[in-house]
Amino acid sequence: MKSKIFFVLFIVVAMMVAVTGCGGQSEQEDQQGAQEQTQQEQTGGSSGSITAVGSSALQPLVEEAANQFMSTNPEAQIVVQGGGSGTGLSQVAQGACDIGNSDLFAEEKLTSEESKDLVDHKVCVVGMAAVVHPDITVDNVTKQQLIDIFTGKVTNWKDVGGPDVKVTLVNRPASSGTRATFKAFALDGAEEASGIEQDSSGTVRKIISETPGAIGYLALSYLDGSVKVLNLDGVEPTDQNIYNGEYPVWAYEHMYTKGEPTGLAKDFLDYMLTGEVQNTLVPELGYLPATEMKIERDAEGNVTKK
Repeated sequence: MKSKIFFVLFIVVAMMVAVTGCGGQSEQEDQQGAQEQTQQEQTGGSSGSITAVGSSALQPLVEEAANQFMSTNPEAQIVVQGGGSGTGLSQVAQGACDIGNSDLFAEEKLTSEESKDLVDHKVCVVGMAAVVHPDITVDNVTKQQLIDIFTGKVTNWKDVGGPDVKVTLVNRPASSGTRATFKAFALDGAEEASGIEQDSSGTVRKIISETPGAIGYLALSYLDGSVKVLNLDGVEPTDQNIYNGEYPVWAYEHMYTKGEPTGLAKDFLDYMLTGEVQNTLVPELGYLPATEMKIERDAEGNVTKK
């Protein structure tokens, strides 16, 4: 009889220990989960990997924003590549990248079938200007003079009031949104003559700064004092002149996704529109917040006042 009582007591004690152990384990798991949640909230909860490809004009902003985003989201990896707006648009349309960066509306570069699923995210505005070697004494050109230079009609700077130096054209490739914007709004659509062609805006800047007589065009975000900026028809390419529409050579900077973004792509695009980027990085790197624009431009180039 006593042995049966001891056996029953043993079973009861064992069950109590087991229950206590399970409760302790569950409590430990809850504490661990809470700690992980707190750590995730402190460091940022975004994770995964995405690639953004395209516009070299937008590349410096996206790269810096990506670095800042990844510093607070260590589980996120954002790879930023150039290649031009056309490359960015075609790759995002094909699903070869997550975000296509572009100086152009997708409708300007792709067919309606190719662009039908793309979602536009305008993140800022960038101005573009003709730039020359620092020794060129010309400060201003008319639009017609600029057209004559880039179409090859003017081949020496002395013909537009400058030194007796041969004009050397430095162009961007056909895939470049900077080229398309400059051609449309600075050259009135005129075809550029052949010259030195470079895919990278940084390389264009370097060549112009080192080549006597060189002229090309850059997004204002690439200006660093190594090249000279030309006024157009007496108008300086300043933020204010772009805001009010007096200076015409500018473009929206688009970040396209195929369909509505999700996951890390959505988190990063949301971050691009935060005050941290719009109020700090955008002006620091030579871009303009789109919210400051007094005018709007559509895909056909039509401008209206806000």
